[in-house]
Amino acid sequence: MAKEYTEKHAKMGLKEKLPPLECFPNQFRDYEITIEIPEYTAVCPRTGLPDFGKITIVYMPDKWCVELKSLKFYILGYRNLGIFYENAVNRILRDFVKACKPKWAMVRGEFHPRGGIKSMVEVKYRKR
Repeated sequence: MAKEYTEKHAKMGLKEKLPPLECFPNQFRDYEITIEIPEYTAVCPRTGLPDFGKITIVYMPDKWCVELKSLKFYILGYRNLGIFYENAVNRILRDFVKACKPKWAMVRGEFHPRGGIKSMVEVKYRKR
């Protein structure tokens, strides 16, 4: 029998320390960058089972571009983190926007089927 779902489960993974995202100065205007991370892993906070998926980040840089090595280590920080899909995608966007302040950004998580159900979570940001 599965553990009882609690509010603690719902908030897991949102405040834990992760490696920092680093940026470098952008030199161009009005172009998009697409980054695909096909080997995202985390842990379901309710069951303790591993989650697998692909994270896609699409953004239009303003003054800064994300440095890919730091993004790799940031994403690897999720490997043993208990976090739901929805929390992970929203946190990735929040941390990404805070680090590089893009004109707009989109983060999509496509998670491998579990129990015959495939989930996709997408969140967007647009600079005001």
